[in-house]
Parts: sequence; structure tokens; C-alpha cells
Amino acid sequence: MAAPIAFKRQFEPQTGMAVPVAPGLVRVTAPNASAYTFTGTNSFLIGHERLALLDPGPDDEAHLDALRRAIGGRALETIILTHTHRDHSAAAARLGREFGVPIWFGGPHRLSRPLHRFERNRLARSCNWDLVPDRTLVDGETIAAGDVSLSVHTTPGHCANHLAFGLGDVLLSGDHVMGWNSTLVSVPDGSMADYLASLDKVIALPQQLYVPAHGGPIAHGPVFAAALRAHRQQRNEQVIAAVEAGAHRVGAIVDAIYPQQNLLVRRAASMTIMAHVEYLAGLGRVSLRRSLFGVRISPAPKD
Repeated sequence: MAAPIAFKRQFEPQTGMAVPVAPGLVRVTAPNASAYTFTGTNSFLIGHERLALLDPGPDDEAHLDALRRAIGGRALETIILTHTHRDHSAAAARLGREFGVPIWFGGPHRLSRPLHRFERNRLARSCNWDLVPDRTLVDGETIAAGDVSLSVHTTPGHCANHLAFGLGDVLLSGDHVMGWNSTLVSVPDGSMADYLASLDKVIALPQQLYVPAHGGPIAHGPVFAAALRAHRQQRNEQVIAAVEAGAHRVGAIVDAIYPQQNLLVRRAASMTIMAHVEYLAGLGRVSLRRSLFGVRISPAPKD
């Protein structure tokens, strides 16, 4: 069994409402609930009289109207993105033009590694490939977000250009750490090695309250992130055990680890299991071979 972790799935998003979360931080949740977005994407207004908008979310008229109401007559100065998956970024260009403000994020969407021969990116249609930042944010800088400041932290893993932001004792953790579920890591869009390294990075930050892009706040963020890391490391051991027991395809590993889950869960699991396989192959703990017929996984050679 995977290391126990207490996911928090009881959350009332108050979709379309402006919900105060912390001083200078207001949440507006989009009406795009799904198996992958939980109760919907959380957009955030940061600041008091001068604002930044973090993750404007889907290009949905009801959501855009809710954001306009929440902004009211205050000055919106910039749009900031945690990353460029479309459930976070699809409305960015439209709102940028409407309000005449720049868009800042961690660079155009890019893969965590090049595509292999015969491989496809299963998240390609979910990525905002054409969006170009007016300013590329870099690790460790401090930026003005309306009339407050944010610290910028690169947190690749879920995807290559993912960022988290420190606002006082709050870490706006995007999709990197969420309380309702573990993060989807799908190669080559994401990288398990990067994801685990980024968990170590946020655990070492001073912020204690994590506010993610889906679901509710996480009161003891570093403790929860450490539990996520242990969960992923135990999943690594489950993958190795399944391979050593004769599972040579990703689907067979999913069957061994998720025997009772529904098709949608298993589809997401297959993407993250492949990320685990690549990570373990990089460590020499399993072997993999790619061909026109897919990936074949085998136990690592014994010394």
C-alpha cells in the first residue's frame, strides 16, 4: 500500500463568488469542475486597491464576469500565471487585452524533455502553446503584484514552466501541491524527477499555509508536501515490485496497483505511472525499451 496521506475533499468553492482567503488575497473559483480540476480552477486577486490577477482560468463568460465584479473599480496592473495548462491560462490573453495589462509567467509552454520516437504528448491539447509572456519570471526574484509583493519560486514537475509564489506566510502552490489529490505528472509534459526536487524546494520555504489552484487551503503545507513526497516514493517501490512480479507494460502496472479504480482514474494513473517508470529508469532501478509497439519495462539487471 502507498504511504497513507489524508486528502481533503470536503471543500465548498462558492463558485463565482469573491471569497477572502488571507489579507490581500481573494479567490474566485471557475465553473469548470471535473475529474481533473476538482471543484474548478481557483483564480486569485492579489492586492488591495491595486491588483494582480493570478491564473485567470478558462475563457468562460460566467467566470470572466465574476472576475470583473470582484475587481470592481480597482486598478488591475498585471496578470500572472502559475503555468500554461489551459484551465489556468485560457482567459489570460483576452483579459490582458481588455484591461491593457501585461502577462507574466515562467516562459512559453515547453516539454520537460524532447519527445521520443513513436511518442506523443497526451496533454498536448491541454497546453497553451501560443501564449508568450510580456515578462518571464525567474526563480528567487520579488515582483510587485498590485500593491503587494510576491516571491517567485520555480517548481517544475507538473509541467516545465510551473511557478509557485510566496505572499507573506502563504504559498500560492498552483498545481504543484493540492490538498484534494496528488498532482498529475505526465511525461514528457512533466517530469517526476523535477516534481520530487520541487517538493523538496517548497518544503524548505518559510511559508506554512499553502493555497492551491484547485481545492481549499492546506494549513500545514510543508508537512503535507512531505507526506506527498513519501507517497510518491512508496509508489516508486510499488512500481518496482509490480515489474519484478512480471508487469512489463504500463497498463499491467496500473492493473497491479489500481485494481479497483474506475477507467478515468486509471487513465490518469497510467500517465503518472509512466513518469515513475522514467524516473526509476533514470536511477537504474528498472529498465525500459521503446519501440513502435510502446514501452516495455523490465527489472534492472542484477549486479
